[in-house]
Amino acid sequence: MSRRNTAKKRLCSPDSLYNSRLVNMLIARVLQRGKKNLAQRIVYKALDMIKDKKSAPPLDLLEKAIRNTTPLVEVKARRVGGSTYQVPMEVRSYRGTNLSLRWIIKFSRERLGKNMALKLANEIIDAANNTGSTIRKKEEMHRMAEANKAFAHYRY
Repeated sequence: MSRRNTAKKRLCSPDSLYNSRLVNMLIARVLQRGKKNLAQRIVYKALDMIKDKKSAPPLDLLEKAIRNTTPLVEVKARRVGGSTYQVPMEVRSYRGTNLSLRWIIKFSRERLGKNMALKLANEIIDAANNTGSTIRKKEEMHRMAEANKAFAHYRY
């Protein structure tokens, strides 16, 4: 870690089709082995499927899904006096969005089926409806934080 100055936060540019930073962040999470064109095709196809299924603006549904799956608290391991405690901490907004996008991609990859665009579209729709694996992961994280609330005074 550099002692001179902190790294500047680089804001990602909006994507070309929807002009949204959120879609560009989603494309970056889908990206594998540097194949950005393929990742863009997958995300745009998934958003088109959402538009066909729900007959609503896909960007609004994506934002709702991100809002529903963003965690408020998380636990971090903190070592105090030889023992490790799971300390609940608040999640900053940017990290919360990142976690949410990461979980949506992870659980859409784990879904059954062979078409990634379809799996991603279904996961986004489930997250927007407050169902699915991503919501379960968020609730599990909140339960962990609630169970370890006694160690909150070790926050740093």
